[in-house]
Amino acid sequence: MHMTNNLVILSTWLLITPLSIALAIFTIETLLGLSAPKPFPIAGNVEKTVILMPAHNEALTIGNALEKLKPILSKDIRLLVVADNCSDRTSEIVESFGFEVIDRTDPNCRGKGYALAFGRDKLKKNPPDCVIIIDADCITDEQSIRDLSRYCVKATRPVQARYTLNSSLYSSPMVQISNFAFWVKNVLRQRGSQRLGGAALLTGTGMAFPWQLFKDLPLATSNIVEDLGLAVYLTGSGTAPIYLEQAFVTSIPASEGATLDQRARWEHGFIATAREFGIDSLWKGASSLNWKHFLLGLHLMVPPVALLFGITLLTLVYAALAAFATGELIPLTVLLFAFCLAMLAIILAWIFGGHRWLEASTLLKLPVYLLWKLPIYLKLVRGITPGWNRTER
Repeated sequence: MHMTNNLVILSTWLLITPLSIALAIFTIETLLGLSAPKPFPIAGNVEKTVILMPAHNEALTIGNALEKLKPILSKDIRLLVVADNCSDRTSEIVESFGFEVIDRTDPNCRGKGYALAFGRDKLKKNPPDCVIIIDADCITDEQSIRDLSRYCVKATRPVQARYTLNSSLYSSPMVQISNFAFWVKNVLRQRGSQRLGGAALLTGTGMAFPWQLFKDLPLATSNIVEDLGLAVYLTGSGTAPIYLEQAFVTSIPASEGATLDQRARWEHGFIATAREFGIDSLWKGASSLNWKHFLLGLHLMVPPVALLFGITLLTLVYAALAAFATGELIPLTVLLFAFCLAMLAIILAWIFGGHRWLEASTLLKLPVYLLWKLPIYLKLVRGITPGWNRTER
């Protein structure tokens, strides 16, 4: 009986230790990100900059993005659109604005990474000093582009702008919670990581690269989270991205069904990247005393928040049963404490800005959100990986 109790206690500790660490990392990053950094002037002239815009069947949305970009473009800042495997009027619309567009057709090599590599090949004939990637459904402003360009060239490092979805309290509860989680990941945890001295995570749009780095990046892949892969690559090579809060990009939230599909692609891609590079980043960061690389490894150890909380709740049930059977309360207490702190961080995140994306009454539907995302994780368990697809907005 004593041997059995010891085995149960050991198994409980093996379950709750990594979960408690992941919850602690999430809590620290979120709490450190509650306050926004103050904007600061970035001096100097804007170097030769190209906004590179990959576009796949964006006829319904690209006109609005191009209209907003018109006043931003100048002799120093130009636009290149890559119409990638399009079957609609995307190219015609870009041309009607008088902007440069190149068409790429290769149904066997689909995905944003291939489109970016195609655009880069075009730029090699007359390379700029800075390349800023903006998605075709995103909006930004002139100051953000100028700040990204100046800061990127000055620091000779990639720079990531603040990327959020337009706040809408008229969206369905599930979309509201998803958009809130998107803000926590892309803004609060970016701020927290930066304050810890870590690297920024690239978010796919609002990314600025000095040409000397961009020309050699491993872009031509079908990775569905190519931005995360680039962040891992750049941090490991000693050119970790920087987060610049004062520069921004926004886009329209997707519908409920499209949001679920989008989260499935991102979360499956994140988990695959974490499996491949998480432990490796921790080890290389620790062995080389590279703090940014080590912190990136810690960040990759935190599963997507809905999955983290779902696993935690299941483990709390197991820990409670183990405590009842063995009388050992410490493992249950440790995990419960970590879980409560993480929940406190979410509540504070809502108070310190998250209410713009999430109604107070919708907070009570967080357990329903976990059930709503269950199909994503069932597909993951069954080994079904979603492919690259355009998100309908």
